[in-house]
Amino acid sequence: MKTIVSDKAPKPGGHYAQAIVHGGLVYVSGQLPIDAATGEKKLGTIEEQTELTLRNLEAVLLAANSGLHRVLKTTVYISDIELWGRVNTVYARIFGDHKPARAVVPTKDLHYGFLIEIEAVAATSD
Repeated sequence: MKTIVSDKAPKPGGHYAQAIVHGGLVYVSGQLPIDAATGEKKLGTIEEQTELTLRNLEAVLLAANSGLHRVLKTTVYISDIELWGRVNTVYARIFGDHKPARAVVPTKDLHYGFLIEIEAVAATSD
């Protein structure tokens, strides 16, 4: 088992790792729309939050010798299911032709007033 740390993604805000690699898989903790360089919480539009969250996810994946193209499954937590169409548009643009399995979980509140959080499981290239 290997712990993944990337300075290109937000530092964990609690007792957890950005990701763990085990058995050829990388398990990425929920990523939020936080600027990794400044630690600033980005509370812009759902499109902006979705893009930054996916870029943070990508940074962790790259540090684990993986990438968005190797994602097997995501879980998307969203504060309001009415936002889903807008999230899906950004998600589809960033993932392109790759379509991992996915679950969407509507929640009432997310940390710090965020609208979205995304976790993933991906294959590594090791």
